Amino acid sequence: MNTKINKSDIIFLTVYFCISIIIQIYSYFTADITLIQTITYITADVITSLALIYVLISYLIPKFIFKEKYFQFILFALLIITFLGIVSYSSIFWARGYYLDQLPTVSDIILESISLMTESSGLPFGILLAKKYFEGQKEFSNIQQKQKESELKLLRSQLDPHFLFNNLNTLDALIDSNSDKAKEYISRLSLIYRYLIKTKDAEVMELSSEIDFAENYMFLIKTRFTNDYEFNILNNTTFKDKFIPTAAIQTLLENVVKHNKVLNNNTIKTTIVIENDWLTVTNSKSNYTLDIDSLGTGLENLKTRYSLISDKKIQIANTNSEYKIAIPIIKLSNEN
Repeated sequence: MNTKINKSDIIFLTVYFCISIIIQIYSYFTADITLIQTITYITADVITSLALIYVLISYLIPKFIFKEKYFQFILFALLIITFLGIVSYSSIFWARGYYLDQLPTVSDIILESISLMTESSGLPFGILLAKKYFEGQKEFSNIQQKQKESELKLLRSQLDPHFLFNNLNTLDALIDSNSDKAKEYISRLSLIYRYLIKTKDAEVMELSSEIDFAENYMFLIKTRFTNDYEFNILNNTTFKDKFIPTAAIQTLLENVVKHNKVLNNNTIKTTIVIENDWLTVTNSKSNYTLDIDSLGTGLENLKTRYSLISDKKIQIANTNSEYKIAIPIIKLSNEN
C-alpha cells in the first residue's frame, strides 16, 4: 500500500472537512455559544484531525505496521492521539472562558482528549485507509500484469535470433582467420546461453554470477567489433549477499552498443563501477543518431522489473559527452 498523500487524498479530505465544518457550524449556531468559540473549536478540530491522519498514514503505518511492530505502533499512536487531543480540548476550554480551577483531573483530560480525537478523525481516517488499500490492490494488479509482460520481453531479448545470427557470422569469420580465438568464442557463447537458459525463471541472481556473465558478454562484443568498444570493471565492494535482476548488466551493455556507433575511430569507452549499494555503467557517447522508436525499450523493461523487487529506482544521468546509469544492488542478507 502506498502511504504517500496524493492529490486525490487531498481532494477527499478537503471535501470531507468542508462538509464537516458546515455541519458543525449549523450545530454550534443552534447551541448557546459565541462565534469565536465556534471558530476556535472548528479550527482546532480540523487542524488536529488532519495532523493525526497525516502522521498515521505517512509515518507510523510504514514505520511500524509494515514492519510488523504493532506494539510500537499502538504506543506511538496513543501518544500522538493524546497530545493532539489535549491541544484540541484546551482550545475548547479556552474558547468557552473556563478558568484553571475548573480544569478536570489529568485522567479525565486524557480520556476526554482521546475520545475527542477518535470521534473527529476516526471516520475520515478509516475512509482514507480503505481508499489507499484499494488503490494499492489496483496498483499491485497492474504491476503483476507488467511483470508478466516484462518477463516475456526479457525472455525474447535473451534468446533474440538476431543476437545468435550476429554471433554466428562473427564465428564464421574467426574460424578461417583465428581458429584459437574461434574456439574461445564458441566456449564463451555456450557459457552465455547456458547461463540464460539456467536463469530464465530467476528474477534476481548473485552479483558475482552476473559479473561473470557480463565478462563473457563483453568478450563477444569486443571480438565482434574489435576496437570499437572498450570495457573496464572497477569493484569497490564484496559480492557476498548481493543481487541484481537477472541479465541486468546485459541490458545495460546492449544499451551501450545499440545507442552508440563508432565514428572517426573514437572508441566507445565503458566503465562498470561496483560499490556497496549501486552498480554504475558509464559510457562515452558518439554522435550516432537513433530512430526515436528504438529508444528506451530495454531500460523501461529493467525499470519495471526493479519496481517489483525494490523500493529504489534506477538513476540516469545523460550529458553531451557521456551516459551514466546506476542500478541498485539488492541485499538479501538477514542483517538490518
